[in-house]
Amino acid sequence: MRYTEKLARRIAVTGSNLCIGLDPRPDLIQGSVRDFLLRVVEETAPYAACFKPNIAYFEATGSAGIALFEEIRAAIPVEIPLLLDAKRSDIGETQQYYAKAFFETWNVDAVTLNPFLGFDSIEPFLDFPGRGLYLLAVTSNAGAADIEMQRLADGRQVFELVLDLARRAAGRPAEVGLVLGLTNAAAEVLGKIDDLPLLVPGLGAQGGDVAALAASNRQAPLLINVSRGVLYPAGGQSPAAAAAGYRQQIREALRRPPLEP
Repeated sequence: MRYTEKLARRIAVTGSNLCIGLDPRPDLIQGSVRDFLLRVVEETAPYAACFKPNIAYFEATGSAGIALFEEIRAAIPVEIPLLLDAKRSDIGETQQYYAKAFFETWNVDAVTLNPFLGFDSIEPFLDFPGRGLYLLAVTSNAGAADIEMQRLADGRQVFELVLDLARRAAGRPAEVGLVLGLTNAAAEVLGKIDDLPLLVPGLGAQGGDVAALAASNRQAPLLINVSRGVLYPAGGQSPAAAAAGYRQQIREALRRPPLEP
C-alpha cells in the first residue's frame, strides 16, 4: 500500500486531519514520561490521522530516550501512520544509513527531511515503497523569511526550488510531500504549491489559521499538526478532549461536513 493510500484511509476512518506531535517535555509532565506518552497515544488514537514523534525529544536523554521511542513506536496501532519528525540532511552513505534506520530498523511510515543539500540528499529515501517524505519548504518559524521565502533573480522564491525537487521525485517508490507552516500559508504561497501531501504545523501554540487552507481545495492528503496543544492543554483539559476539539476545529475550518454522532 502506498503511503498516501494508508494516510487517506486513516483520514476517512477518523474524519480527522489531525497529526498529533509527540514531543515529551519532562518539565511539563508529572510522573513517568513513559506512562504519560503511552496514555496519550491510547486516549488520543481515535482522533489521530497520524502520530508524529519528534526524535530530538527522545535523543536528548540518550539511549534511554531511544528505547522509549521504540516502545512508543510499538504501541502505536499499525493502521495509524507514524511520521518521524527528524529533519535529517546529509549526503552519500550517511543519508543512506539514515534511510535504513528510519524505514528498516524503526519501520516508520514517513519522515521529514531538510532538502537544502539538494536532490541527491533525498534520493536514498526515494527507493522505499510505501513510505513518505516531507521536505521542508516553508516552515512555521519567523526565520522562514531568511532563506525559504527569499526571492531569486528569476522572481521565484527559494521554497519553489524545493517544490522542483518534489516534482523530480514523481514516480519513485516513495512519495514526496512538503512541510508548509500554517503561519506562513498565505494565498500567494499556497497558489504556487502543487497538490502534494502537506504536513502543516503551526496550529495551536503557534497561532496559525487553518481557514487559509480551505479555499485552496486541495485533494492530496492533508495533515495539520498540533503538539503542545494536545499534550499539554490549558485549563485542566485532557489530551483526549483537546484532540477531539482540534479535530472538530480543523473540520470546521476546512469546511468538512459534520461527523455522524
